[in-house]
Amino acid sequence: MTQSCDSLISLSDTPYYHCISRCVRRAFLCGNDKYTGQSFEHRRQWVIDRVKYLTDVFSIEVCAYAIMSNHYHLVLFVNEKRSEKDLDTRKL
Repeated sequence: MTQSCDSLISLSDTPYYHCISRCVRRAFLCGNDKYTGQSFEHRRQWVIDRVKYLTDVFSIEVCAYAIMSNHYHLVLFVNEKRSEKDLDTRKL
């Protein structure tokens, strides 16, 4: 069952979150697929670049990351002060 963000994220408890995302059906995110012989290594830099871009858009900082062949891990810090500052500048 899905849950609302309010029940999943509590900045008063911790601003740090470990997020995981994985591919399905034996799909490869990066690395060499031993079944097809294809290399998907070019995707690794794309994922890194995309995460860097998203940290500029949202009030999130990346503390650590690991990009594996079929999944990735991110340790994120939610920067609440930056978020409030961004909201204040948008109101002007």
